[in-house]
Order: sequence, then C-alpha cells, then structure tokens
Amino acid sequence: MEVLNLENQSRSITKTLGNFSVLEYKRDLSVSAYNAVTEYFMAEMGVHRRQVVINMTGQNTAVLQAGAMQWMAGNVRIATDVKGVGDFVGKMFKSSVTKETAIKPKYSGTGILVLEPTYKYIILKEVSEWDSGLVIEDGMFLACDGTVKQGISARKNISSAVLGGEGMFNLSLSGNGVVALESNVPEDELVEIHLNNDELRIDGNMAVCWSDSLEFTVEKATKSLIGSAVSGEGFVNVYRGTGTVLMAPITSSASLSSATNSISAKP
Repeated sequence: MEVLNLENQSRSITKTLGNFSVLEYKRDLSVSAYNAVTEYFMAEMGVHRRQVVINMTGQNTAVLQAGAMQWMAGNVRIATDVKGVGDFVGKMFKSSVTKETAIKPKYSGTGILVLEPTYKYIILKEVSEWDSGLVIEDGMFLACDGTVKQGISARKNISSAVLGGEGMFNLSLSGNGVVALESNVPEDELVEIHLNNDELRIDGNMAVCWSDSLEFTVEKATKSLIGSAVSGEGFVNVYRGTGTVLMAPITSSASLSSATNSISAKP
C-alpha cells in the first residue's frame, strides 16, 4: 500500500509522538465561495484544521472516541472492546459520570488510521511521564494507545462539587502509551505548574489535565458564604499535593467550536 499527497504545500505533519502524528492544514483550499473569506482570516489568526494520523504497525492498537475515525487503509480491524455484560454496564456507568462515550472502538492491524478533522488544537502526551497517571477535563479525550488504562477519578468532596456547578468525576489515564487530547488553547500557551506538597486554586475550568496524585476538590473561595459573596468569588477548583497541572491562560470557551461548526454547516 502507498499513500500519496497526504502531505503537500498546504498541509504537513507538525508533531509526532510514538505512532501518533498531527497533520495540520496551513492553507485550507477545500472551501466554497460562501466561507472563503472567513477561512482566510481564520488561517491568518492561526486557526487551522488538524487531524490525528496513527501509524498501525501490527504491534500496536488504538482506542478512539466513538465517531472519531475518518478513514483507514490497510488491514486495520475494529473491535468494541466489550468483554461481557458486566463490562458493558461498567462502561455505561463510566460514561454517565465522565461525559465520555460509553464504548470506544479499538483498532488493530497494519496500515494507517486518520481521524476526523478539528479546528481545536491537538495535544499529544506520553501517559507514562505522569507518574501516577493523569486526569483530563471532560470532552478532551480524542484517542490513545490501547496500552493506556482508563479509569474514573472522583472529587473528594462531592457536595461542594454540586454546589459549585462542577462535575463529580473525570476520566483518568494511566500506564504506558500516547494520548491525543483536543484543546481550545495551543500547547505552547499552556501554563505548567509543578506542585510540591502545595495547593493551586483556580476560578473556573482552566485546568486541561493534572496528575492523578493530586487531591482535587471544589471549595468556597473564602471560609464563609458571606465572605465569598462579598469578594465576588464563589467556588474555586483546588488542587493539593505533589504533582503537575496544565492550565489554560484563559477560560475555555465554546465560541470557537460554535463558530467552526457553523462554518462547516454552510453549503
């Protein structure tokens, strides 16, 4: 099998980690007259389409978010990775509490696997570099090596999470292998904070991922509700212990995905 013109003057591989690569469209020429002007200025601002390309060697497997595959070539096979009724129920429970899809298809074989394009930034991380594993914010998971173990990380104080309007659980990843995450912020703008028996307080969902070794709670900004009201701050996300937090410099916004979805919907 030979694949030609995957890379050209308009698109190229910008990052590779393990069997995962990021294909970025520097100039997107596959546009219509209706959105050409918008696409042009988006490109000028660095807003490009990106795709994950996975090299399937026959020795590796890949787990994808449901519906993420665009095309594949070669002897690549798909399995649901459901081992029985109990495993299915467990996956459904995990899905209900982490807002991730219940069944993530697993791909194996030899060939090439290409994911659907996205306007978001794609972050590739080696899970083994996070000693105790990492926890990711809801909706960021795109794909990972089949060797990566998926679990659930719960906040310590459930009641404050509910009062603070936060979810109670997040997807946690551990073991060895690469994970691909979708982010509203480019990787080179993320603030990396290393905690050594310390704490970090963040007003909003600005943390992209964090070490599973950290204690994650939602707490009042001050000791009393009245004090929180006077200070203008309500509940904040608190990370305590020793580990790493990757934090966006601004609060993540749905405006980018909303705008790009409307562009894609045009004829």
